Amino acid sequence: MADRIKIGNLQVAKVLDDLVRNEIAPGTGVDPDHFWQALGDIVRDLAPRNRALLQKRDELQAQIDQWYLSGAGQRANAEERKAFLTEIGYLLPEGADFNVSTSNVDPEIAEIAGPQLVVPVDNARYALNAANARWGSLYDALYGTDVIPESDGRERSGGYNPKRGAAVIAQSRQYLDAYAPLATGSYADVTSYGLQESHGRQNLLVTLKDGSTTGLADPAQFVGYHQSNGQLSAVLLRHNGLHIEIQIDPNDPIGQSDAAGVKDVLMEAAVTTIQDCEDSVAAVDAEDKARVYSNWNGIMQGKLATEFSKGGERMTRSLNPDRTYIAPDGGELTLPGRSLLLVRNVGIHMYTDAVTTSDGDEIP
Repeated sequence: MADRIKIGNLQVAKVLDDLVRNEIAPGTGVDPDHFWQALGDIVRDLAPRNRALLQKRDELQAQIDQWYLSGAGQRANAEERKAFLTEIGYLLPEGADFNVSTSNVDPEIAEIAGPQLVVPVDNARYALNAANARWGSLYDALYGTDVIPESDGRERSGGYNPKRGAAVIAQSRQYLDAYAPLATGSYADVTSYGLQESHGRQNLLVTLKDGSTTGLADPAQFVGYHQSNGQLSAVLLRHNGLHIEIQIDPNDPIGQSDAAGVKDVLMEAAVTTIQDCEDSVAAVDAEDKARVYSNWNGIMQGKLATEFSKGGERMTRSLNPDRTYIAPDGGELTLPGRSLLLVRNVGIHMYTDAVTTSDGDEIP
């Protein structure tokens, strides 16, 4: 049984109260005692309603179970099943059509189609990996998975396999041709990346191996760049609201083997991530709650970090910063460096003793 502290009409596990007082509340302007008092008021007012709703759900499920156990459900057709569910109040009459308009919705939710990750928030390393999965190396993804078959000498076992690496680069160029095509030619034939100014805007200009130059089929897909010592070090492209960064470094071991000095291609990938307290991990008791709330708080404050060993080396992982580029018009373009984070709490059907009423009853 966890140590408890009585606050108002609640008994709070000490580990949870310590977390609120020492990590979560500082800097928010919220007094911890006021927070617990407000929670106590919510429990007093809404816990009976929650319990009644759960009881109603149990009653409906019992009626459905009995209907099938009696054999009636087994013999019924679709219309009869619908009639039964309507009769017991499981299904309600369909209402009139209506419109919903919601403002201030993040583009990752309202406009951008992209992968969504789910990760247990109790594991700091996993939670950080997922939050940082907004941007990933296309080279690493192709090299380390079976997208490229391990045949014809392209195995991925052992050290770096140059033949597999060449296949990775060739496949990456095909993706670029598909998602941000050049006006003429292929990225496979690019020997250098440069800029050309026109009407106060920089445009992407590439040189092909035959000496000719070309730009993008759709110049508007070029949305940003980096420079180092007067040379392009990154080219930012956009396709369907998602970004592709071509990284250029002729001194990099990979860049040295590329005619245009390309060392990697970064893809904007997991635009949203669910930091999960319920499915991939069940956080119910006080210690579990304190751990997931601590990690989630650290993520929201941007301070969560963890150390781990990899390949015999100690490494520190933290949240990636935002990414800043020079826009084609000379301004500054800043893109999120992390997924848009959502949190999935444990459902209201689960009760916990992390906080109880003064009588010792668990709360939702």
